[in-house]
Order: sequence, then structure tokens, then C-alpha cells
Amino acid sequence: MIDREEIHRVLKTFNSCVPLFIALSDEARQKLILDIAEAGKGGINVTNLSAKSHLSRPAISHHLKVLKDSSLIKPLKIGTQIFYQLNLSENFEILTALITSYNSLIIKINEADQQAKSDESPDQNKE
Repeated sequence: MIDREEIHRVLKTFNSCVPLFIALSDEARQKLILDIAEAGKGGINVTNLSAKSHLSRPAISHHLKVLKDSSLIKPLKIGTQIFYQLNLSENFEILTALITSYNSLIIKINEADQQAKSDESPDQNKE
């Protein structure tokens, strides 16, 4: 049987990933992530991102805020400019925890199903 407490923990882990899923669900943000990745460790500023995109600077700034709020990117201020860099390690840890939690839950569900099948008597299967 699945422990309600464990289901609650899995749901809590899933809920902690929601901002990440929301941030990754938009194609414009996916493109920005790839552009930021392509820029490397030094990052890229809004001016250079807008040169690579059909989006306006305010639209890019909005998407960058969503990405920053979900911790997918981090700002780096150099002089008067802000450069954006990828910040994936924290998010990979959250996703790994989610996958591990769901995997554990699936294993327990399968074990419970197997136990239920083995508990059935041959007479019950004939009816």
C-alpha cells in the first residue's frame, strides 16, 4: 500500500518544479535559454539577445524575468550592463528529486499490484 505521507512528499516536490515547467513551456524562453547557452560563461545582455530575436526589448526583459524567477538564469552586472548566464545546477537537483520521487512511487505501486495479484486465489480467477 502507498503511504499517504509519501504521496504528499511527491506532490510537494512536483509543486516545487511548477515554476520551472512554466518557464520552460514557452518557445520564446526556450530560444532565449539556447541563446544564453551559446553565449557561454560570459553571458549575454538584452541588446545582444534582441539582435538574435524578433521580440522587442521589453518582451525579452519580461521573458528574462520569468527565467530569472525560476532560477534558470542569473544576472551578472558588469559596469552598467547586465549579462545573463545559465544557472542550471539547482534546477537539475529539483528535477532529479522529482524523478526519483516518482520512480519510487511507481515501484511501490507495481509492488502493490504484484502483491494483489499473488493474493488472488485460482478460484477467484475462474469467476
